[in-house]
Amino acid sequence: MTETVKSTLPDKERRIAGEALQDTLVDLLGLSLIGKQAHWTVVGPRFRSIHLQLDEIVSSARAFSDTVAERAAALGVPPDGRPATVAASFSLPGPEDGWLRDTEAIELMATSLEQSIGRLRHRIEATEEADPVTQDLLITITAELEKQRWMFDAENWPRSQ
Repeated sequence: MTETVKSTLPDKERRIAGEALQDTLVDLLGLSLIGKQAHWTVVGPRFRSIHLQLDEIVSSARAFSDTVAERAAALGVPPDGRPATVAASFSLPGPEDGWLRDTEAIELMATSLEQSIGRLRHRIEATEEADPVTQDLLITITAELEKQRWMFDAENWPRSQ
């Protein structure tokens, strides 16, 4: 289908913002799936607190994925959150099959969030001149994911050396 939504950005800037938004959409959808799988399978002494914290990250990731997809659509870039697209593009670490110890769930989420944040920071740089509005959205998402990562990381304190 040809372009149906006229963008307010020139083509080059729209392409840069669109790629950043699409990649962020895939990461957020993937994070929500990782979080939900861990939520369903976590076991251990800290089950309840981790179980609830996982719901927080899932809720944030799902809400932000909607905002990101709508931003892409507003720029005339059709967002692609189809399962096949997410499966083909997603590269964050996920849980193994079976039950997940609370300590493993914490480490999994901290690592997945850290990698996602690193990629978001590259997208923030890429969109700085191309589209400050998209950049602002990516900064907001990064701040929330950094907060969530901190909370998971704090669950592992003190670390064994």
